[in-house]
Amino acid sequence: MLIGHIAVPIRFGTKQPVPRNTVNPIALIGAGPSGLAGARALSRAGIPFHGFEAGPDVGGLWNIDNPRSTMYESAHLISSRTTTEFAEFPMASTADYPGHRELLEYFRAYADAYGLRQHFRFSTRVTAVKPIDGDASGASGWRVTAETEGGDTVTGDYSAVILANGTLAEPNVPEFRGEFAGEVMHTSAYKSPKVFAGKRVLIVGAGNSGCDLAVDAVHHAASVDLSVRRGYYFVPRYLFGRPADTLNQGRPLPARLKQFIDTRVLRAFTGDPVRFGFPKPDYRIYESHPIVNTLILNHLGQGDLRVVPDVDRFDGRTVHFVDGTSADYDLVVLATGYKLDYPFVDRAHLDWTAAAPRLFLNIFPPSFNGLFVLGMIEASGIGWQGRYEQAELIAAYLAATRRAPDAASRFRAAADAPWPDLTGGYRYLGLDRMSYYVNKDAYRRTMKRMLRTLPAANGAAAASDPTPTTAGTRA
Repeated sequence: MLIGHIAVPIRFGTKQPVPRNTVNPIALIGAGPSGLAGARALSRAGIPFHGFEAGPDVGGLWNIDNPRSTMYESAHLISSRTTTEFAEFPMASTADYPGHRELLEYFRAYADAYGLRQHFRFSTRVTAVKPIDGDASGASGWRVTAETEGGDTVTGDYSAVILANGTLAEPNVPEFRGEFAGEVMHTSAYKSPKVFAGKRVLIVGAGNSGCDLAVDAVHHAASVDLSVRRGYYFVPRYLFGRPADTLNQGRPLPARLKQFIDTRVLRAFTGDPVRFGFPKPDYRIYESHPIVNTLILNHLGQGDLRVVPDVDRFDGRTVHFVDGTSADYDLVVLATGYKLDYPFVDRAHLDWTAAAPRLFLNIFPPSFNGLFVLGMIEASGIGWQGRYEQAELIAAYLAATRRAPDAASRFRAAADAPWPDLTGGYRYLGLDRMSYYVNKDAYRRTMKRMLRTLPAANGAAAASDPTPTTAGTRA
């Protein structure tokens, strides 16, 4: 079944004009927050597109009932509502840190308000994205193959493909020496604290999910240990009676000054995590993602759990640690994060030779081959608005390739010059999971600056742009 066909493809790598009346559908993969941002930006720009979503509805991982979701019952935002929501569509919530079910309602309402669902084919998983006629330049377009829930194969030809299938779906499962005789699970499979009932639990990794699960586990497990290999900075959800990430908004301080001030503020509010058993951090605050969970410190202070070193090896139900100590467990939970995964496209097309694709502005392959990655950013406070600004830039570029090819050509030329510094002066840890980390202020400034180099994409679409009667109304 052919669900999309392009008579004349957009010429991404050339200055050849394409007739204005040519319909050039775009394929958009994913209907989570990034995919919805892409759908909204393309709709506003009047660019035809077809969306694919493996799940039964919008929301992506925030839909706990989606078989591919990595959500768990106690999950809430770790950034506050007002710094996370889409700017044009405030959440209809009074909670500063809403839970996943309320967030799913928000995404459904967002999709309904702007008529986004009609563009997606749900329960349809993309299995392949390949250049038509083997032309890796993208000049001939891209063939998308997908499989429906019923097992049917659908295929379509598109002038461009936007990959917005998320960054938190493929578990990162490290290898350990030896074998564990008990149960091993990754946090991606965790849903309910009932799994901890009466068990001796070891949680490997103390990121935000690991700490969430540890707090869940102390109320159900026989014992809980948290295995860590490095120190962390713990940020309370509230400072001075306000959500911590709402302080100093719009007035970013230089990196070193912010690190100096915030380190001392945290010390006053949370104390030194070293006294609870964590190693001393070997980096400055914000050079890795901070932990927005101080309940873990409360439980450590109450003796509800303990911190243990990094795992050395397994031996039956015994886990040996790198300091020579050991303990017995029934359940090992791997809170070891996720890997980037775009399994349906050849990595060479994304200039992917290291831990993450090498993309201009974390979006565009340097060859400008008609593939775009939406949502491949991690940053404290970037929010869904940051993803929308990515989508807005993609839409403006796509519009320019058809309506203003010289402007599109100048935009591509920017990728031949030294790339903008997106770190904001922070020296991020050289870890795989930090390979696509940016500073939100530096990144959003750059997005806005680059958007100004392209003609406005919304033009005629703005007149018919649907506006919700009540922003944030739940579906």
